[in-house]
Parts: sequence; C-alpha cells; structure tokens
Amino acid sequence: MSKRKQNANDASDDEGSDISMINVDFDFFDPNPEIDYQAIKHLLGQLFQRDAEMFHLHELTELILSQPSVGTTIKTDGKESDPYALLTVVNMHVHKDHPSIKALASYILEKSSTDPTFHNHIQGLFSQTEKHVGLIICERLINMPVETVPPMYRMLTEELKNAISQNAPFNFTDFIIISRTYHLTEQEESFLINTATTKSANKKRSKKAREPSEEARPADGLYDFHPEDVHIKAVSSSCADYKFTTAPSEPRDKESFGLDTRGRVMLVPSTRFEELVNRISEAYAVG
Repeated sequence: MSKRKQNANDASDDEGSDISMINVDFDFFDPNPEIDYQAIKHLLGQLFQRDAEMFHLHELTELILSQPSVGTTIKTDGKESDPYALLTVVNMHVHKDHPSIKALASYILEKSSTDPTFHNHIQGLFSQTEKHVGLIICERLINMPVETVPPMYRMLTEELKNAISQNAPFNFTDFIIISRTYHLTEQEESFLINTATTKSANKKRSKKAREPSEEARPADGLYDFHPEDVHIKAVSSSCADYKFTTAPSEPRDKESFGLDTRGRVMLVPSTRFEELVNRISEAYAVG
C-alpha cells in the first residue's frame, strides 16, 4: 500500500562552479512480504555490520514482514521495486523467544554492561511482563538523504496509535534503537580536515567555501553515523557505545582505509517519543 510521496532535491557538485539539482520522488509503502525480503535483509546486514550473522537475519526479516501494518519502506520506482530505507518496530516482550530477538536481547545486555545503571535498567525491562520494549529498526542506503527520516517516524507514530486502539501489542514503555558510530584518531581527523580544506580552496567559487566543522573533537573520538542520532541521543535515558564482537577480516592499523565503524544502543522512554519525532521533523524539514 502506498502511503505518501515526497520530493527531495539531491544537490551534487560536478567539479565546476555550478550545482546540479536532481529531483527524486520518494514513495512510502507498507513492508511487502512478496517483494521486500532481500532488500530488507540487506539493510539489516548494513545496520548490524560485522555482527549481523549473530542475529538470524532470515528470521528477523520474516518477523518484520509478518507485521506489514506497522512500519514503512521507501522506494523510488514503484511498489514492485526494492526499498531503499526501512523503519519499523518489533515488540521484544511478545517475541522474546524468537531466535533473532533472543539474540538481540542478549547482545544489548552484553553491550550495555559498560554502564551498570543502563545494564540493570535494561535487564529489569526485559524481565518484567507488564512493561514492553519496542525495538526500533531504522536503516537506509548510505546515499539516502536524512530528510526522508522524519516522515517515516511520523507515520510510525500514527501506526502505533492505530495498533494500540485495536489492542495490538504495540503499547511500549520504552524504545531501543540500535545505530552506528565511527571513530577517528587525531591523525585521521586532521587528514580529513586538511583534505576538505584543500578541496574547498580549489573550488574557486564566488560563494564562501564551506569550512570544516569547528566543533570540538569528542574526547572518545566517536561521531554519529546518522545525523538524526544526535536528537535520538538527546532524548535517550541511556546510551552505550561499543565495538563489534566479530573481529574485522583484517586487523586495522595506521594504513587501514575506511571508517572504523562501531555500534551504539540507545533507550528512549515512550514519554519522549513524540518529542523525538518533533525534533527530527524540525531539524530535517524539506525546504
């Protein structure tokens, strides 16, 4: 079922002084069990990175597709095409014995152990029957603009209200969101800033060149992978950053190429979920 259409302008530089604008229509659909299996499984693998095989992606994908009335995919070439983004939520209490949710719950407990308060709170939530935790799964292809995220969250808000009104098990006290970070050493950060400065200087535009970020370097060298994560973290009651359990195929050294990607788990009280949706809607409104 098609939900809504959104137009976004994707601006790109082509090594000249002109900026070309690419108009892209994003269509929002319910998850489709007949079409979306492979693409959603791929998005889950991207979300969980090296640890993905720990979570029974086949079973998790089927679980997501078994509840098409909750959740949204984004496509650009009609209903029959592959989704480029996914946002949905799964009840971790109702599905506590499902192999993927069981593995994820164990994983979250392990990764939150660096913060005893967070760990004990999560453990308490998982062990109680009257409090249900919703696992929000949000992932998109890397070139998808952040402006596509707020509509999906607004749709999820309405879908949860409808589900609750029909006594479906989507009345949550808390939400868990798993995301990613990336780590930069001081040398890597210096290299990226110098490279960005050089490229800006070579543009020779009449407009002022964009400067590298002047924000102070985080003490731990960790940066948000997705822009909206700064708002999710701001409304979270707890947050834990972690390294993946599965070792990289090759040890990382000073000559390594590519981002040092890591994981993050955030706990958002349901009482602040509407605030989160409003924050990201204001921050990433389509101009």
